[in-house]
Amino acid sequence: MNGPASCARPALALVMGLVLITGALTGAEAQEMEPRAYSNSPVGFNFFLAGYTYSLGGLSVDPSLSVQDAQLRIHSGVFAYVRALNLWGKSGKVDVVLPLLELSGTGTVAGQTAERKISGFGDPRLRLSINLYGAPALSMKEFAGYKKELVIGASLQASLPLGQYDSSKAINLGTNRWWIRADVGLSKALRKFTLDVTTSAALYRRNDDYLGGKTLEQSPIYAAQANLSYDFGGDVWAALGTTYYRGGRTMLNGDVNSSPLGNSRVGAELVLPLNRYQSIKLTHSRGVYTRTGTAFSVFGIAWQYRWGAGY
Repeated sequence: MNGPASCARPALALVMGLVLITGALTGAEAQEMEPRAYSNSPVGFNFFLAGYTYSLGGLSVDPSLSVQDAQLRIHSGVFAYVRALNLWGKSGKVDVVLPLLELSGTGTVAGQTAERKISGFGDPRLRLSINLYGAPALSMKEFAGYKKELVIGASLQASLPLGQYDSSKAINLGTNRWWIRADVGLSKALRKFTLDVTTSAALYRRNDDYLGGKTLEQSPIYAAQANLSYDFGGDVWAALGTTYYRGGRTMLNGDVNSSPLGNSRVGAELVLPLNRYQSIKLTHSRGVYTRTGTAFSVFGIAWQYRWGAGY
C-alpha cells in the first residue's frame, strides 16, 4: 500500500464497516465485518460516504429484540463522514454515521406478533479509533513512503438514542437507549493479502419505555471476526470475512426474555475506484448459523468521495 492513492482503501473499509452488516445501518452492530479497519491514512484526509443496503429476513433495528418467524424488509440509506487524525503521534480516525431507514414486515417479538411499516432516521453513531502500533501519524508526503506490515489498533463507538421511536410498538428505527462498543484488532500485510482479526464487546443501557413503560435490559454482546482481503492492483481489492457473536440475553421487567445469541455470518466485499477522488463498494453478507433470532441477508452499495491533506 504505497502512495497517496492507496490511502483511500482502508478508510473506505472503515466507513463501510459502519454501514453494512457487514454491518448494517440497521443497528446490529455486533454483527459487523470490517476489513482493514485499522489501516493507516494521511492526517487531515476526509471521506464522505453515501450508501444503500437492502436486508431481508429476521434482522431488527435493535439487537436486543429476539425476532422470531420474522420477514422484515429494510431499505437503509446512510450518510457518513470520516477524518484522519494525529492522536499523540499515532494515526487515528473520527467518524459520524447518520442512517435513514424504511422497514416493513412481520415478526414475533417478546411473545407478541408485530406488523410494522415505518420510515425515518435511526440512531446516529460516533466512533474514535487509534492505531496503537505500526501506523504512525503521517503527512501526505510522509505517507508516500509508508509500508504496512503489522498494525494493532483500538476503537470506541457510541450510539445516540435520537432515532425515531414509538414506545407502543415492539419494532422501531431507534432504540431509545445508549450503547457503547469497544474493539481491539490487528491487521497484517502478507504481500497482496491483508489479514484482519478483531474482538469487541458492546454494553447497553436499559430501555425504560419499552411497550408502554416496561423495562428492557440486555447483557453485553461479545464478537470476534476475521477478514482476508486481496489487492488486484489499481486500488481494486476484494475481501471475504466471517464473524461470530455471543451474549445479549434480554430481560423484560426483570424476567428473562430471550436466549443468548450464538450466531455467525459470512460476507464478501469488492472495492472499485472511479477516479482519483471517488470509489464504489459492493457488499453482501448472510447468516450461516443462527442460535437465536432469524437468519437474514444483506446487499449493499456505497459511493465515497475523499479530499484534503494536499491530495
